[in-house]
Amino acid sequence: MSLSGFTEPAWLLLLLVAALLLAGYVLTQRERRRRAMRFANLALLEKAGARRQGWIRHVPAALLIVSVILLTVALAGPTAEQKVPRNRATVMLAIDVSLSMESDDIPPSRLAAAQESAATFVDGLTPGVNLGLISFAGTASVLVPPTTERKGTVEAIKNLKLAESTATGEGIFSALQAIEGFSSVVGGADGPPPARIVLMADGKQVSPTEDMEDPRGAFTAARAAKEAGVPISTISFGTSHGTVDIEGRTYPVEVDDEAMRQIAAISDGQFYKAASGDQLKAVYADLGEQIGYEIKLADASRPWLALGTLMLIMAAGTSLFIGQRLP
Repeated sequence: MSLSGFTEPAWLLLLLVAALLLAGYVLTQRERRRRAMRFANLALLEKAGARRQGWIRHVPAALLIVSVILLTVALAGPTAEQKVPRNRATVMLAIDVSLSMESDDIPPSRLAAAQESAATFVDGLTPGVNLGLISFAGTASVLVPPTTERKGTVEAIKNLKLAESTATGEGIFSALQAIEGFSSVVGGADGPPPARIVLMADGKQVSPTEDMEDPRGAFTAARAAKEAGVPISTISFGTSHGTVDIEGRTYPVEVDDEAMRQIAAISDGQFYKAASGDQLKAVYADLGEQIGYEIKLADASRPWLALGTLMLIMAAGTSLFIGQRLP
């Protein structure tokens, strides 16, 4: 651990004390041996003491020096990266419910697989995250505004209904509006909580036009999200061989990975590809870790303090056992 990993690195100067104790002990032992060799009967000395104690007589001193080192590190306030639950964040989950989600290339259907995975994601999200839900097809609807209550969101996901067309841009704009409204209410001295949009879609935008650069298009909305500091995590869900039957005709509904990748890139978000139900669950699990937790430097002195105290107790115990005195 480098010095940057301590809150009070000046205390590490006490390690010099441990070094001095070690040096002093070595010198003392040498002086004691020199005197013993000068004045003692060598044959008698070997019989009476040297064979009986040997190296074990150094154990108490070694434990004492180790305890000094450990307790010094504890005083210096070591820190370590720890994963802690977020206590404030806003997430809008936007789910595509266009007719292409009826495709069964991901069994039992894209929508059913999406509902199952999204519900699991919502249930597992940490309590401090305010989560909202938006569904979009030809238009976008805010089904659940940001809230820490999960039951209503799960129910809304289970009741998602298919509709015609795909207005991806409208879904993003609606999510941004919901985040802005919520942030204006809960924003305090620390400012509004960090926000993110999780966008799951399987097809190309067709409403109001297929042009992503339309004023209400997906790319335009992604730029608005970037300006607002709200990254979009996109999940491109589906395969290249998906089809749907509408009024007796079969239509191909190939997933548009590139459009979803660009939406994420424009907004400084992340792109995910899911071509199966298991992959979608893995994506949501990864997002749950990113959204629900953050890495912070936390106090890590307790283990050092505990070990240092244990070493000190062991030093006293072995000293009493071996030399019948405290060190």
